[in-house]
Amino acid sequence: MDLNYINTIYNSIKEPRLHSRYITNESIENCIKKYPELGVSTFGYSVENRPIYSLKIGTGKIKVLLWSQMHGNESTTTKALFDCFNFFETQNEYANSILKSCTLLVVPILNPDGAARYTRLNANNVDLNRDAQDLSQPESRVLREVYSNFQPNYCFNLHGQRTIFGAGDTGIPATLSFLSPSQDEKRSLTINRKQAMAIIAEINKTLQTQTSIGLGRYDDSFNLNCVGDTFQSFGVPTLLYEAGHYKNDYDREEVRRFIFVALLKGLLVISEGYDVEKYEDYFKIPSNEKCFYDIIVRNAVVDSKKNDVAFQYEERLVDGKIDFVPKVEVISDLDGFFGHREIDANGLKIKSFKNSELKVANEIDFVLINDEKIALKPDYS
Repeated sequence: MDLNYINTIYNSIKEPRLHSRYITNESIENCIKKYPELGVSTFGYSVENRPIYSLKIGTGKIKVLLWSQMHGNESTTTKALFDCFNFFETQNEYANSILKSCTLLVVPILNPDGAARYTRLNANNVDLNRDAQDLSQPESRVLREVYSNFQPNYCFNLHGQRTIFGAGDTGIPATLSFLSPSQDEKRSLTINRKQAMAIIAEINKTLQTQTSIGLGRYDDSFNLNCVGDTFQSFGVPTLLYEAGHYKNDYDREEVRRFIFVALLKGLLVISEGYDVEKYEDYFKIPSNEKCFYDIIVRNAVVDSKKNDVAFQYEERLVDGKIDFVPKVEVISDLDGFFGHREIDANGLKIKSFKNSELKVANEIDFVLINDEKIALKPDYS
């Protein structure tokens, strides 16, 4: 895949109706109307009776099922899917290769109630990614019905991850992470797991040419209640995509582009064929490590002691937009941890803007270091 070409045309095919982190059914409905040629269906409804849409495209024999926003606040992959739909309309060689070889069935928002609330859980406060066995929720049953009716050859399970992950302990954020889920307690390297690994290895090889991003390998601990583990146990190669953090990109618009590239590459690998024996390259991807905070103030004096102070953003839905609220996460020696933004207090005292001592769990927009006011909120406008 010619990455220079893909990046050059990206801005022309990027879906302009979708932007920022708050993506709901209402956000995508106008986009869906753009594609009368696609097979648009409503497979079922959420707890609060919101429709769960699907779109079908392609004429090939290889069937690929893709779903996004199983967790309602993980919207980056949804944006990238609609970028893919626009890309397919260009009828270039890559689009044609995918659509002639594959039939894609896409569920862009599996959890529309969670999307409306900007929450991980559905309206019954259930994590749909822990409901693959009980199928207690209507959204879980819809996905299983879609799976059973479509009988896919491959599954793409699309998510977003927190800003806490690094690509190993390199100090580089895990902008994207991938996983070939386990299908048993032994984490057996079955043929379908190897197939998913080989595809991910090819995606990694392409993305490595984008030297500005770090790539991680998600933990493969087995949990049959998770949808990816369950579908893998059915013998279908299942790939987990995780959209992570990129520098100063709290709206995840740059990450959206990287996910778009990764989706296209994964589909191209499937359509053009691959060597499953190259699955071992998957293990060269560094593991996800929880080693990042949004902000670290280093060498600060707190309560007369020299320490580091870490802040993490809490994402809140306010008037239809996501607000990033800085909270004190930990006050400690944070050697071995990294901040997406780092501030050196140079041994000076740090206080809240109200001139009080910092405490863990404090919400705070500004700090004072030697009476200098420092804003903590990200520039995500």
